[in-house]
Amino acid sequence: MKSKGIVYLVGAGPGDPGLLTLRGAELLKRAEVVVFDVLVNPALLRLAPPTAELISRKIPGSAKPLSQDELNALIVTHAQAGKCVVRLKGGDPYVFGRGGEEAEILAAAKIPFEVIPGVSSITAVPNYAGIPLTHRSHCSSFTVFTGHGEATDADTNLRYDQIAQIPGTKVVLMGTDTIEDWTKSVMAHGLPEQTPVAIIQHGTTGRQKSVTGTLATIAKLAADKHIAPPALTIIGDVVKLRGKLNWYENLPLFGQRIVVTRRPEQAGSFAARLAELGAGVLEVPTIKIEPTTRREELVDMLLEINSYDWLVFTSANGVTAFFDLFFKRFQDMRDIGGARIAAVGPATAAKLKELHLQVDLQPEEFTGRKVAEAFAKYETIENRKICLLRAEAANPDLFMGLQEMGAIVDDIAVYKTVPELEDRTGITAQLLESGADWVTFTSSSTVEHFHARFNLPALLKQFPGLKTASIGPETTKTLQALGIKPTLEAKLHTTDGLIASLVKAAKT
Repeated sequence: MKSKGIVYLVGAGPGDPGLLTLRGAELLKRAEVVVFDVLVNPALLRLAPPTAELISRKIPGSAKPLSQDELNALIVTHAQAGKCVVRLKGGDPYVFGRGGEEAEILAAAKIPFEVIPGVSSITAVPNYAGIPLTHRSHCSSFTVFTGHGEATDADTNLRYDQIAQIPGTKVVLMGTDTIEDWTKSVMAHGLPEQTPVAIIQHGTTGRQKSVTGTLATIAKLAADKHIAPPALTIIGDVVKLRGKLNWYENLPLFGQRIVVTRRPEQAGSFAARLAELGAGVLEVPTIKIEPTTRREELVDMLLEINSYDWLVFTSANGVTAFFDLFFKRFQDMRDIGGARIAAVGPATAAKLKELHLQVDLQPEEFTGRKVAEAFAKYETIENRKICLLRAEAANPDLFMGLQEMGAIVDDIAVYKTVPELEDRTGITAQLLESGADWVTFTSSSTVEHFHARFNLPALLKQFPGLKTASIGPETTKTLQALGIKPTLEAKLHTTDGLIASLVKAAKT
C-alpha cells in the first residue's frame, strides 16, 4: 500500500514574488501538486518542476471557484495518493486565509502537514505604500480587523464601539465593498471624521494604486478612483507620513506593465531588474530550446574541432548547448584545441567565462556585418577556418560577411528554437485579457515566435496603448518585416541597455 503524502500550507505573500520565504521556494521546487489561490502571483508557479500538476482554485472557463469543501477534498485526495502537495495561499495561511480550517481537515485525515508562514498584506502593503504601522511620534500599537460582510455588530462579531476607542493604527482587510458602512460605524462610535485614511489596491505589485483621504471622504474617493478588491485600508495619523516615505510608487518603472518574452532560464535576472525598478512583469516566454535536427553536421564538427582557428558563439544558449554536447564526447576541456574564441554580446561572454574560457574577441556592436568587421580589425581572416556555433535558421549576415572576407566558415547548428505554446501559469491569459504597457524583444526569434503565437499586429490593434521595445538592430529588422516600427530600440544592445531605454521612456 502506498504511503500517504504530505501537504505544505505555504504563504505566498501579498503579491510581490520576492516576498516569498526561502522555505516556501524550496518546497515549491519539490512539489508534485500545487493548489493555488486566484490572487497568488503566477510568477511563483515557475518555481514548481515542469512535471508538477498546477491546480487553480478558479476553474478554467468557470466564473465560480472551487468551494472550500471541494478544495479540502482535492488536497486530501492528492496527499492520500502519496503526493507532495503544496497548498499555495495568498499572504499568510493563518491570517484570514482559512489555513486553520484546512489544517484541521488534514489532521482529521491523519495526513502529515507543515505550515510555512507568509508575509502578510497587513504589514507588507502599508510598507509599499510608504506608511509605517507604528511610529514613536504617532502611535505604538495597531489593530487589524476585517470589513468583509455587513457592518453590524451582530453579523460580523465586531464591536465598532470598542474598535473606535482603541488607540493606534487600524488596518482593515477585505473592506472595499462595505467601506461606506464601516467608516460610518466607527465615526458613529467616536472616531473623528478627520482621521487620515489610505486605501491601497493590488499592494506590493506594479499595479498598486493608492488613495488617501479621511474617514469622512475615503468612501467617495475610493469609488471615484474605482478602487476594487484586493485592497487594504489604513486608518490613523501614520498615513500622514506617506508623503515622505512613499518609496515604492516613486520607482522609475512603477505602474509600467512589461512583458518579458525570454525563456524562463534567461528571463530571471532581466525580469527581476525590471521588478526592482517598480514594473509589473509578465513573463510570457515565446521560445524553448530543443536539440538540433542537423546532428550529423555537429558530429562531424566535433571530430575535427582541433582544425578550427576560431569558435564563434552568438548567444548564451549556444554556449550551453555546445558544451552539453561537447562533454558527452570528450572528458577534458583541453580537447577543445587551440582555437580562439569570439563571443557576441556580454551575456555570451559571461557564459564562456563561467567555464574559465578566455574570450579573445567581443565585438562592441552585435549586427552580423559589424561582427565580421571586428574580426578584420583583430587579424586577417583570409583562409582562416571559423566555426559558427548557433541556432538553426540563424540570420545569414554573419556567415556571408565572414565568407566575403576570405574565411572558411562552417555554420553549425547546436540547438533549435521552437515556439512555447504552453500556459501553465495563466500569465498568457492575463496578457490577452488586460494587455500591457510594453512588450520587450531581446532577439529576432522572440519576435518571430511571439508573433506566431499572438499575431503581434493584431495584439497591438487590440491594445492601442501597448508599445514595443527592441534590444537592437537585428531585432528591429524582424519587427519591421511585420510592418511594426518599435517604440524604442536600445542604444546599448543588451538587457541593461534595454532597461535604461525603458526608464528613459518612462520619464518622458
